[in-house]
Amino acid sequence: MAKTRISISLDGSQAERIKEHAERAGMDVSAYLVHAATRQMAETDAIEEQFAGVDAVIARAETEAGAFPGDPVEPGAELTEQERREVEEALGLVHGADRQASRPGHAA
Repeated sequence: MAKTRISISLDGSQAERIKEHAERAGMDVSAYLVHAATRQMAETDAIEEQFAGVDAVIARAETEAGAFPGDPVEPGAELTEQERREVEEALGLVHGADRQASRPGHAA
């Protein structure tokens, strides 16, 4: 099989670290980079395969959700003070009490 040359650019410090790691692995830089890229591609492929079913469910749900007309917000349909407190309490349970006060747009 014919080999293809790929040129990359990187910082000198990165190049030096790659050379050092390649030497420690007993490889030349080209073999080391091909090995690292091949491992990363295999990991990415495995993750994508593992989550393909979930991704399909999400895509289907998004498509179905797009078919529903949006409910217009009726004037005067704001939350009561009690409802707002209940929502804040529920968000505190979800995010943890420490995050509740640090949400953007809310006073601490």
